[in-house]
Amino acid sequence: MTSVPRQLPLMLDHRAALGRADLLVSASNSDAVRLLSGWRDWPGRHLALVGPARAGKTHLAHVWMHQSGAQMLPAARLDEAAVERLARHGKAVIEDVDALASLEPGRRRAAEGALFHLYNLAAAEGGWLLLTGRDAPGRWPLEMPDLTSRLAALPVARVAPPDDALLSSLMVKLFADRQLQVAPAVIRYLALRIERSFSAAEDAVAALDRLSLARQRPVTRVLAAEVLGAGGAGEG
Repeated sequence: MTSVPRQLPLMLDHRAALGRADLLVSASNSDAVRLLSGWRDWPGRHLALVGPARAGKTHLAHVWMHQSGAQMLPAARLDEAAVERLARHGKAVIEDVDALASLEPGRRRAAEGALFHLYNLAAAEGGWLLLTGRDAPGRWPLEMPDLTSRLAALPVARVAPPDDALLSSLMVKLFADRQLQVAPAVIRYLALRIERSFSAAEDAVAALDRLSLARQRPVTRVLAAEVLGAGGAGEG
């Protein structure tokens, strides 16, 4: 008997969609969306975008970058050459400022000095500056007192962990992007059990896509339970 070869899943690269049309808005991020949309009215043209890890700050920062024409750079990569370039451009996003504390001491001092210089240049020359981090700027673990005092006074846009409505909407979109139709009951099941973050939703959808293709079965609650390690859950 000739065996029928088992179909192998075709692994396609799904890049993160970070445009304005891909931005889902709920109570957890609506205030931040409003403040970023009104960027021309920021006090002093500076703003801090803060919220827990994997809550969607990067997406919001990319939306503002595309709306304003800003350039983006992680704080850990700041140096004087980058500062001069960003200052000339006039609009900048500096991501993960609070991550500077994890750098080795010499590199940390250099990056903090560069950020201080960029802040002062932007203030003097009328440039726009968006800084991101997990906590409010006054709690960022910086060593330079002058930098700390300036950043502590920044106006703040806060992002909360995504709520059930936002997680559910995100997963519906992510499944649709993969041409997968999934019952609302499965979406609800996932939303109640995954970590409340954008990345967790993306990971769950990607894992279910792979498993569904490998098994040649639709995405059901049984498959969702298997992916989440729950096992034995009844089909929804």
